[in-house]
Amino acid sequence: MKNLVRVSHWLAYGYLIYAFGYASLFKVFQKQSMMENMSNFGFGKIWTLSIGYGELLGVIGLVVGFWIHQVKNLSTLWLLPFAIGALITHFAHNDYEYFYTALYCCIAGMALLLTDKNFKVTV
Repeated sequence: MKNLVRVSHWLAYGYLIYAFGYASLFKVFQKQSMMENMSNFGFGKIWTLSIGYGELLGVIGLVVGFWIHQVKNLSTLWLLPFAIGALITHFAHNDYEYFYTALYCCIAGMALLLTDKNFKVTV
């Protein structure tokens, strides 16, 4: 069971870096297809760049989190609203074909926090 938790943790970690890494770089470097898709969702160039830089900041935090676990947890919490927002945006525009990455990012973010031995929620 301990190995399953450890494997789940690192798979979620890797997936978040991968998914947000390419999505943020496509936005920041203004890849034509990404800019068109974001425009179809109603986001202009400034909003797309803002989202891209926000996601890139989270990815940098996840990479730094290899050495400083508090930064990893903070970055995961930072990226969760981006994942939830992407999922809701896809649903709001009836884009049921390409929402899976956003859904998996939501699940991976929660799994990463739940399987982290240094993260606790207290009430």
